[in-house]
Amino acid sequence: MVTSVLAPCVALDPTSADFADAVDQATGGRGIQVVFDFAGVPAARAQATAALGPEGVLVLAGLTPEPSTIGDSMGFCVQGNQIRGHYGSGPEHVEELIGLASAGRIDLAPSITAHVPLADAADAVARLEKKIGDPIRLVLTP
Repeated sequence: MVTSVLAPCVALDPTSADFADAVDQATGGRGIQVVFDFAGVPAARAQATAALGPEGVLVLAGLTPEPSTIGDSMGFCVQGNQIRGHYGSGPEHVEELIGLASAGRIDLAPSITAHVPLADAADAVARLEKKIGDPIRLVLTP
């Protein structure tokens, strides 16, 4: 028989000076089992790695050319931690997102920075590449 215990969902401020203590309190000292990095910021990855509990997994989804480093590789190995990469931008993922949004199961509106005319697609790509205006998602419209 397999049993599972779902922990309550908590929101923590990663910029807080007592972040590590807050993680310990929220997890009963066990650390985090799975951390998803969607930002791709080296400091956030280092903090996420430090918050992992035994056999914890860091999933890298935020793309960045910056290197990822493990500050305490001995502790990382002793705990049996893992780092996994994920690139969730395949055609099947787009179809899944469209299906979820169409069914009303997710609302993508808060992540849309702007609607851009199709004729300005090259400019939209440049905005994303150069992070002009800190875009999250640009939607091309006919």
